[in-house]
Amino acid sequence: MMKLMLVVGSMALILALASARPQNDAVEVLEYESENTGLGGYKFSYKLSDGTSRTEEGTVNNAGTENESISIRGSVSWVAPDGQTYTINFVADENGFQPQGDHLPK
Repeated sequence: MMKLMLVVGSMALILALASARPQNDAVEVLEYESENTGLGGYKFSYKLSDGTSRTEEGTVNNAGTENESISIRGSVSWVAPDGQTYTINFVADENGFQPQGDHLPK
């Protein structure tokens, strides 16, 4: 259940960022890397022509045990309509989703 919540939280962040930018601008993928490390985890990154970038890495902890969990670390950056670049670094693990960014309340 926790894995599903982490994935849903990540997807909600992506959708929020996508809906925040004008939809009529053509955006190109400049870089994309993806690696499925099997049952032990994954990682991916991309950079877009509008200044958006994202990296994420997921690692399975305690694989095959009763305490199996996934830890996800990553960051996402985007350029707001005012020209300011915003970055969120995040960890999602057994302690929940933990975002950090200069623009976020402490």
